Amino acid sequence: MAKKVLICDDVAFFRTSIRDILTEAGFEVVGEAANGAEAIERTRALKPDIVILDIVMPNKNGLEVAKELIRMRMPIKIVICSSLGYDPIVKEALKSGASAYILKPFDKANILDTLANLSAGA
Repeated sequence: MAKKVLICDDVAFFRTSIRDILTEAGFEVVGEAANGAEAIERTRALKPDIVILDIVMPNKNGLEVAKELIRMRMPIKIVICSSLGYDPIVKEALKSGASAYILKPFDKANILDTLANLSAGA
């Protein structure tokens, strides 16, 4: 059974790029969100296995969303995908509940390897 993924990024280009990579690899992209509030709402409604979050988004940033999703105790893996690669931000993302961190600009192999490692650890 294909893993269900929700992609959350305020930039449509990144959402489309990630969706194309994941769909081609056999993942089921169940939805997309363009801001933090949508990310929380769609996670509740769509119940994905994996949520990919950008950090910089309107309404709530990805770190706030990750913390809220963890508090909701949903059985999901959170992957932060951001251009912010500073060590303190990466550490904060992991402390917020993220299982992995992908740095933009990303490539296909990096995304697929990261998600394969999450699935192997599940």
